[in-house]
Amino acid sequence: MSFFGKIFSKIFPSANAAEVVAAPPAPAADAAGASAPAVAAPPPAIPLGDVAPILDAMPGASALNWRSSIVDLLKLVGLDSSLAARKELASEFTYSGSDEPGSAAWNIWLHRQVMSRIAANGGTIPAELRD
Repeated sequence: MSFFGKIFSKIFPSANAAEVVAAPPAPAADAAGASAPAVAAPPPAIPLGDVAPILDAMPGASALNWRSSIVDLLKLVGLDSSLAARKELASEFTYSGSDEPGSAAWNIWLHRQVMSRIAANGGTIPAELRD
């Protein structure tokens, strides 16, 4: 399971995390070497619910700033929040920026990507938390 899939399954335990799409697939080359356009999987047909109330209800949420901190979000859902874990997550989202891994800008980008991907997979996220 992808790192993003683990985050998703912690928020929506009844969802099938195997169907969760972290990032659009890389273009596949055909026999002639030409790239086919990437097609992202559609989000689930049934909305999964509002993410903010689910996260706010988790034990320890009041002591964490999960709404803007990727580290706190990962801690809240019980996952590794180390730099190595966040680098793994960023690689799933094909980060190509120039910010230093672990920097404030990089962490903000990563948090917004997680929130946007949750929304793309059927979760309801307030607009101010998405990219």
